Amino acid sequence: MEILNNMSDLQLSLIIIGAIVIAGVAIFNWLQQQRYRRKIQSAFDHEHSDILLDTQDTEDTMHRIEPKFNKTPATESDPFLQTDLSAPNTEQQRATPAPPPVNASPHPPSSTSTPSPMLDYDNNTNYIVNIRSESIIPNTFISKLLQRKFDFGKPVCWLGQRTKDDAWEEITNETNVDTDGYMFLRGCLQLADRSGPISEVNLSKFRDLVQDFASQVHATAECPDIVSVHEKSVLLDRFCAEVDVMIGINIISKDEGAFVGTKIRALAEASGFRLESDGVFKYRDESNHVLFVLSNYESSPFLPENMKSLTTRGVTFLLDVPRVAHGERVFDQMTHLAKIFSNTLGGIMVDDNRVPLSDSGIQKSKQQLIDIQAAMRKNHIIAGSPSALRLFV
Repeated sequence: MEILNNMSDLQLSLIIIGAIVIAGVAIFNWLQQQRYRRKIQSAFDHEHSDILLDTQDTEDTMHRIEPKFNKTPATESDPFLQTDLSAPNTEQQRATPAPPPVNASPHPPSSTSTPSPMLDYDNNTNYIVNIRSESIIPNTFISKLLQRKFDFGKPVCWLGQRTKDDAWEEITNETNVDTDGYMFLRGCLQLADRSGPISEVNLSKFRDLVQDFASQVHATAECPDIVSVHEKSVLLDRFCAEVDVMIGINIISKDEGAFVGTKIRALAEASGFRLESDGVFKYRDESNHVLFVLSNYESSPFLPENMKSLTTRGVTFLLDVPRVAHGERVFDQMTHLAKIFSNTLGGIMVDDNRVPLSDSGIQKSKQQLIDIQAAMRKNHIIAGSPSALRLFV
């Protein structure tokens, strides 16, 4: 009371006014809060569907088929379709050698389409699985398969058919993004290469991946028997080792002399060789395939920065027999250039034992090449074909 008695009327008035202002602000805030609560409640009175949780919408997306353009109709005479999209393989089917792949259809493709790129993937050199769906398998699911391409010790190629009337095409990360998906998939796991046959464990891992994937997308998986395919891979590797031959012609200097790098390079480039980053001159055809190479007879490579100062006792021509098509013709071409090099450099042509090569010795090497490539054809592997280039790498 003493405090109130000591205050003037002005001070009391200011205190009362301040209290009224504070109370007014509090009441205003309370009213605003109530109004916003009513708005929020009104907004949630209606039920909204969640596109991430609505299973019906997801199912509709899985079965949606988008229109497609510029497709090549498949023909009934296409051996690729007859062989691989039929009923699941039987033991008798696997034991019968597949016919050589056909690269052209009896009916020419339309001008806006491209031919099926991978018709040479057959079950002679690949473990082939098929995934068949009644609807389009979205590309988001297929990308999971592509991410596992390098998990099985050997190369894997995935082929796809968007609808049953479309051409087969190779599926890559880039092409997969540009499509809505595929109805039919084919996985081709290579059975062998120069490092040996595929293991039974990796075959099993690949088969399990395919079966799990098919189950996830409600599709049917056709996977041949693992044991018999592994036995085939061992036999394939054994055969490849028998025909994996490189034919070489050495040109060495006479009387312990030496060839100079500048002259070797000038002669090689004038003959059509090109020095590449691995230190080897390579002779390529119009399709950029290597026909034969020219390397240093000594251990050091031919490096561009060292050619001016390099000297060597010889050079070596090499032809990789399984990787070259028309080997007989290519061998003649290589031999012709080897003779030009020998005459120009002043050297002599010798074998690996430094024994001079006669015409009969050259003919013997040529006949060996002919026999090897004939044996490859008999086993449905054409020398220089895409299939052979994958096997002998």
